[in-house]
Amino acid sequence: MSGDPKLERIAKGNALALCATGTWTASFAPALERMVADAEKLAGGPQNIFIDVSEVAKLDTFGAWLIERLRRSLTKGTVEAQIAGLSANYSSLVDEVRRVSATPVVETSTITISGMLEQIGRTVAGLGGTVAGLVDMLGAVLAAVAHVLIHPRSFRLTSTVHHMEQVCWRAVPIIVLITFLIGCIISQQGIFHFRRFGADIFVVDMLGVLVLREIGVLLVAIMVAGRSGSAYTAELGSMKMREEIDALRTMGFDPIEVLVLPRMLALVLALPILAFLGAMAALYGGGLVAWLYGGVDPEAFLLRLRDAISIDHFIVGMVKAPVMAAVIGIVACVEGLAVQGSAESLGQHTTASVVKGIFFVIVMDGVFAIFFASIGM
Repeated sequence: MSGDPKLERIAKGNALALCATGTWTASFAPALERMVADAEKLAGGPQNIFIDVSEVAKLDTFGAWLIERLRRSLTKGTVEAQIAGLSANYSSLVDEVRRVSATPVVETSTITISGMLEQIGRTVAGLGGTVAGLVDMLGAVLAAVAHVLIHPRSFRLTSTVHHMEQVCWRAVPIIVLITFLIGCIISQQGIFHFRRFGADIFVVDMLGVLVLREIGVLLVAIMVAGRSGSAYTAELGSMKMREEIDALRTMGFDPIEVLVLPRMLALVLALPILAFLGAMAALYGGGLVAWLYGGVDPEAFLLRLRDAISIDHFIVGMVKAPVMAAVIGIVACVEGLAVQGSAESLGQHTTASVVKGIFFVIVMDGVFAIFFASIGM
């Protein structure tokens, strides 16, 4: 074909000319790559090199980049390869390609004390803003509760029952399964280590106290934060993006009373139920492993469990559950109502909802541990 690209070498005294002809486009990419790679081997010679493109019939971005790459490869020291015969039609294209840096710009950051202090300050300010938002939402929810108590007909029972089904009933299988497995693991590990001291039976004490006081409710709260908290944030965030919340305000409805309060109430009622079912599943799993793996008879397991735990352990776990549920719901609703009008914002706030929910659940668990220890429970 007459339009096939070529790159001929012509010696002109103390200089060398590379004459490009034909069509230099992406359709001839393999041939162009080979020709340019061969020509790049001329780098390092003593002669000046000119790249003549006056006979190029057609040039696209790919061809312009190859010509610019060849020029950069042949430029050594103070001698710079020149591009000659460039037509006015393609000069702007080659100039644009030339502006592309040959080496990537590596951004360097200098760590300074002032920068570290600034970052700490921003983090603290962000934490303060988060706490302020949670307190504001708590106040709005309490105000909505007061309004519902004064006007009981405004309470949305259907919505609350719907969210109870989503948060509680549909979560039972996964909650029971995970807590059952956790109980099995705790029992197996306890027997494995206690057996060295001939104290296999003490695994019952450990399992009962851990499950009823700490692991049961904490694990269930973390799973609810990841499952239901993220769902609340996504639902409210989608409504915010579609301006449904603004529409509610326009029609004279309070979004807190219509959207947030049923979700909060459903979560506060559901978490104690799930925590109880999770604790029972964990104890059952631990007892099953103690019987099959540790040789602890089920009757002996139940007798030891009755002596090892008291009603106080159960009360401690059940008291924690509604408070953790309220924290998860408030965090999820705050993040949902903070979503802006983009899918990226929705994803960021959903992730933040799960992270903050789990963080505050663990913090509340530590606060409760200190409180109950101080009152002797």
